[in-house]
Amino acid sequence: MATTQFLFSGFGGQGILFAGKFIAYKGLTEDKQVSWLPSYGPEMRGGTASCSVIISDEPVGSPIVSKPDVLVALNLPSLDRFEKDVKPGGYIFADSTLIERKIERDDVNVFYIPATQLASDNGIPTLANMIVMGKMLKELNDYTAQGIENGLAKVISAKRADMKELNIKALELGANY
Repeated sequence: MATTQFLFSGFGGQGILFAGKFIAYKGLTEDKQVSWLPSYGPEMRGGTASCSVIISDEPVGSPIVSKPDVLVALNLPSLDRFEKDVKPGGYIFADSTLIERKIERDDVNVFYIPATQLASDNGIPTLANMIVMGKMLKELNDYTAQGIENGLAKVISAKRADMKELNIKALELGANY
């Protein structure tokens, strides 16, 4: 049985819940069992937001992720809070534009992506989250054009259809970083 537990965390407004939803829908379109559990403070924009996602071949018993296989930290408070929880052998993806310190553990796979800077430099300042998603999917050997297309089709509303190509651009930037 293959099960991967993800924890996405950052400031509200960084697209944490969107990133988690994208991964969850990508899993659903690939006939996986999925759990998506958002968590955020009362000040959603600017406060801390996190999102737990479980993708599995078997039914998911609980949506709680206490020992993630994959941590995506888009700010320092998130890294400080969740770094110790990642399973040994797991993955940590950190936005190195906003997180200046290095990961203190040596039993995890670490990727530093200057996502906020890359997003700004490429004219997509609100898509640092998707740049990190691209890198994460690439490193987990789960980056497929069809999977990305299917996931984006589910999370981007018809009203925001113009954002699809920009999200694909951001995912590609991350995958190629």
